[in-house]
Amino acid sequence: MSRTIHDVNLLELLPENLRQDPDIIAASKAVDLGFLALANEADNVIIIPRVDDVSDELLDHLAYYFHVDFYDLALDTETKRSLVKDSVYMHQIKGTPLAVKTLITTLFGEGEVSEWFDYEDTPYRFRIITSNESVTTDRAAEFIRALDTVKNVRSTLDRVILLQSEKMNLYWGGIVQGGNYEIYR
Repeated sequence: MSRTIHDVNLLELLPENLRQDPDIIAASKAVDLGFLALANEADNVIIIPRVDDVSDELLDHLAYYFHVDFYDLALDTETKRSLVKDSVYMHQIKGTPLAVKTLITTLFGEGEVSEWFDYEDTPYRFRIITSNESVTTDRAAEFIRALDTVKNVRSTLDRVILLQSEKMNLYWGGIVQGGNYEIYR
């Protein structure tokens, strides 16, 4: 028979000679009440796996607790949840190109980091390339502020390149002319 922590009481765990004592019975019932209240609150201690279920206010507190440097109260709820979930991992990889790439994915949804040796520039420089259409000047300023918290201190952002692709009708035509050129004298 399988029992949970909520089903067991202390009196059942005591030896037979102690189960008859009225003082022990009263004490074990009192301990059971306190222990049951504590066991019911144990789910609230498990925070990270429940980030998807917590309120915005608690997300703000968790962001402060987990030291999410680039957290902003104006962000949408899903972005806040993602930042809080990734906070421990981001602190482990802070200062690496992977941290910058993870930040790009979280804030812009897509993009890549191109380092100085990829485009033959001065050492310790990099640029970010994204094709997300929602990137505006405000979002870029937000990203640069957040970027300063995860990038290597010696590295410098060259530029943010926004790749834009448009869907349009393209008509192509061609002409072929044949003929000869002759000169008579």
